[in-house]
Amino acid sequence: MFPGTHARSRPDHPAVIQPETGRTTTYAELDDRSRRLAHVLRDAGLRRGDHIAFVSDNAPEVFEIYWAALRSGLYVTGINHHLAPDEAAYIVTDCGARVVFASAATGELAAALVGRTPGVERRFAFGGAVEGHEDMAAAVDAAPDGPLPEQPRGADMLYSSGTTGRPKGIKPALPTIRVDEPGDLYTAVFGPMYGFGTDTVYYSPAPVYHAAPLRFGGIVHALGGTVVMAQRFDAEAALEHIARHGVTHGQFVPTMFVRMLKLPEEVRNSHDVSSLRVAVHAAAPCPVDVKQAMIDWWGPVLHEYYSSTEGNGVTFIDSATWATKPGSVGKAGLGTIRICDDDGRELPTGEVGTVYFERDVPPFEYHNDPEKTRAGRHPEHENWSTTGDVGYLDADGFLFLTDRKAFMIISGGVNIYPQEIEDVLTLHPDVYDVAVIGVPDPEMGEQVKAVVQTPDGVEGGPGLEAALLEFVRERIARYKAPRSVDFVDQLPRSATGKLVKGELRRRYTDAAVPAR
Repeated sequence: MFPGTHARSRPDHPAVIQPETGRTTTYAELDDRSRRLAHVLRDAGLRRGDHIAFVSDNAPEVFEIYWAALRSGLYVTGINHHLAPDEAAYIVTDCGARVVFASAATGELAAALVGRTPGVERRFAFGGAVEGHEDMAAAVDAAPDGPLPEQPRGADMLYSSGTTGRPKGIKPALPTIRVDEPGDLYTAVFGPMYGFGTDTVYYSPAPVYHAAPLRFGGIVHALGGTVVMAQRFDAEAALEHIARHGVTHGQFVPTMFVRMLKLPEEVRNSHDVSSLRVAVHAAAPCPVDVKQAMIDWWGPVLHEYYSSTEGNGVTFIDSATWATKPGSVGKAGLGTIRICDDDGRELPTGEVGTVYFERDVPPFEYHNDPEKTRAGRHPEHENWSTTGDVGYLDADGFLFLTDRKAFMIISGGVNIYPQEIEDVLTLHPDVYDVAVIGVPDPEMGEQVKAVVQTPDGVEGGPGLEAALLEFVRERIARYKAPRSVDFVDQLPRSATGKLVKGELRRRYTDAAVPAR
């Protein structure tokens, strides 16, 4: 199903609500605008398999763009609006977007992309004017009203950063179904698992350019529910939104749990969250104590899944099962889990190794990066794939993760790769050697720390720390920049010159106090 199905049966039912403003988009409006926008794209010459992109804050128009692409057989890419212009331009160019949409709230970045992305043929702005962009609302109002002659289902093509720091697009094969036919994998898997339906009120406070907020919003629309999309996450506001809108489902990252738990008890108790039936969490490891505290507060409504933007597999675990397997991310719900050593040999129960998912469909591919695609395949089994996570299976088939991909840092549910930051700092004249690691943070899960060895004659200290932090912030997105810099006499390296980052991280993790 898709919004048009529900527009016919319940045209006035809310499809999207923005809780801060009260702005509501009904199913009739979502269907009408996405249908007309599909005509705009077709008139621009786009056909099945072509590509569009958007750069936006959490605006309802994103779902008009999303569904216009999905009912046109197009690929759609969401771009992190916190990226620097050159970083965002790389994604627009790499994905081959012929049309770009931008919200006025991200107008500065969108305008900066104009001169950096010459391959884009049309640009549209919504919510206000953006330099170099046409008015999306005017184009939609002028477009034909009827559906396209054919409505092949499109797909998202989202980007996941690699260990080199360069984002990598995950390009799935386009479905062979029409947009109004059943068969969408995410809807088929997650819809029944979490009980999404026409009475669902789904709270989504995370940035919509990420995989889960975009895809889960699409699942809710396919099944006729309401997406309550906050402009941003705020701990007390989230509780107020849940109570005011009678939220039945929501998705969070552990950092959000931590911030809500830190609210004064009288504030937490002043909001009625009893409407919640399912509180999904994913994206980052959740400390056992934090999860238990949320279950104690909200009841056994927490549901965790482990997956990735690549979508090569998924595990599920509910609150009751987690209580018997604390720390587990669950059992496989899509694919078969295989744990292998560095040579690809499958390991027995309880032994730690790389996590692979075996599927009966071709694994994901990284767009324009065959080398990284090969690295994600098992050396002998073509249909076993991995995103590099490490863990083990217990005797009952429950997965426990013990590490993250290539020392990736997960801060507030956002993936940050150290190599990109290290590459920037290496260029600074007062840096002789550098390592960037994630260190425990009770609120964000991890925070980014740079550990620097200075050249002879240069002293580390607060002045140099401030200079290095500003040096990074000027060159890459600020959310990736280190929160702090430590100075050391020498970084640990092996005899071959390889940085022994595990040893460096242990110096910090061993001294950390667990979050409570």
